[in-house]
Amino acid sequence: MPEVKLHDGSTIEIEVHGAGPTVLLPVNPRPAEGPKADEMRKWGMDPALGRSLVEGLGDAFQVAAFDYEGHLMATPKADTLTPDAVAADLLAVADAVGADRFAYYGYSWLALSGLQLAIRTDRLSALVMGGFPPLGGPYDGMLKVTTATHELAAAAAHAPQDRQDRQDRQEPAEQPGDGQTAGEYDWDTAEVTISEPQARQFVTLYEALRGFDDRAAQPLIGCPRLCFVGSADEISYGERWGDVHVSLAGPIINRRAELEALGWDVRVLDGLDHTQAMQPTHVLPVLRPWLLARIGR
Repeated sequence: MPEVKLHDGSTIEIEVHGAGPTVLLPVNPRPAEGPKADEMRKWGMDPALGRSLVEGLGDAFQVAAFDYEGHLMATPKADTLTPDAVAADLLAVADAVGADRFAYYGYSWLALSGLQLAIRTDRLSALVMGGFPPLGGPYDGMLKVTTATHELAAAAAHAPQDRQDRQDRQEPAEQPGDGQTAGEYDWDTAEVTISEPQARQFVTLYEALRGFDDRAAQPLIGCPRLCFVGSADEISYGERWGDVHVSLAGPIINRRAELEALGWDVRVLDGLDHTQAMQPTHVLPVLRPWLLARIGR
């Protein structure tokens, strides 16, 4: 199993499956198990999301799968997770699997990462962005949300005894009702469970993207490109997060003609929210035929 050194000197494992044109997938190729899998199913998520994507593409492509987000949570890059560093990490993965040319698919902030990669290299054979708009991206909103999250995580780090007292009394953390979806998540009662360094690395990322002009970046993308989004991908964060509304569907739906004129293929998944649109049952029918048409052998 290939292993690659990232920009901060830490290492990440890569699973390589199949043969053919290379596709980089920043997903966890190992299915979740036990309570974590049960929690994912409750939210309508596939516990084997990464594995399902790998298997859905592995008969036609060489798929390089690596759990980049999981690595960041295990080894936070609090002060170094800049767009340049992310792009360097993704190129290092491509180098490790011997891919001079490669396609990239990312969802949500990992889609944003693909856009940053595309404007920094000519090695991409194709770019697929899911759940994040290539034009009109909500960079200011995400900076506000990640800053608020970091402040809450820092405050929680100074009050560990409160959490321990609750655990001693066996009081559960507040959870959304079983019937809720991610789009209905109650952000006002949500408990921040990530650490201060984990939260700060995303503040670092969005701080570096402050003022990023994604319209001016378009001519720098030299490969075939696809973006897709659920039509209901609108997220409203609660008061503790600054009452921020992040629109991920709106910019793609409202600027579809402009995106297509700039060379983007656009797919809108009717009625799906952010979590639903990332599930393999919805992604593969969009991703696989498009990749086969663009870079398939």
